[in-house]
Amino acid sequence: MSYKKTAALALATALAGGSAVLMAAPAAQATVRDVDYQCKTPIGDKSAVSPIDIKSVKSGSAHKLTMTFQKGVSSSPVELGKGAMEPSAVIRLGGAESGTVKVSGPTNTEAIPANTPIKISDLSGTYTPKKSGKVTFTAGVLTIKALGTTTTCTPSNSPKPSLELTVKGGGGSDGADPGPDPGSDAGANGGADASGGSESAPSGGGELPQTGPADSAVALGTLGGTVLLAGAAGALWLTRRNQAARSR
Repeated sequence: MSYKKTAALALATALAGGSAVLMAAPAAQATVRDVDYQCKTPIGDKSAVSPIDIKSVKSGSAHKLTMTFQKGVSSSPVELGKGAMEPSAVIRLGGAESGTVKVSGPTNTEAIPANTPIKISDLSGTYTPKKSGKVTFTAGVLTIKALGTTTTCTPSNSPKPSLELTVKGGGGSDGADPGPDPGSDAGANGGADASGGSESAPSGGGELPQTGPADSAVALGTLGGTVLLAGAAGALWLTRRNQAARSR
């Protein structure tokens, strides 16, 4: 066999092997979806449709999600100065997992004129799979905080997933929040607290009662002391009774 034929055969084999590897590797399926947001603002209801794109970049066992708004959503009757608007949202999980992932973004870098669509910066958060399988990612409630007010925008057209991933769960804690469905009014408050993968701290500030070996030792010590006192009291009562009987 000639050198040229041998090289051609090796190249064909390498390409075939590379194609097999590429076909075996699970690929993310991303689709831009039009989301019809119905917004509750301090000055009344507003609506806007924005194409939403959700992308994922794997980092170790986690996935960094980026949610992009291709058009502005809602508006303000007054100008919003630089840094006055703070956006956040939730991404709903489906398929192998359920719940939501919280994503957030920086404040506006430029002033937003009055009565113009508010351009939302890219929102990002971290998702760590707990289960294995195909997981879908769908745009959920968007929350805009500005000038001491909160605007909540809820998708009204039941958008389809913008992203589908084949993931392998690690069995650890999940990056998702299994709270109420953000597609409903009950989920609106969840979007307001979005901070990119954070979970709210328990309210109340009090410490939970400790349980475990230390408490067991204290409990047993207390029980032992009670039994000892009861025994001593019984012995004292019997002694006094015998002395009273002899004196009669």
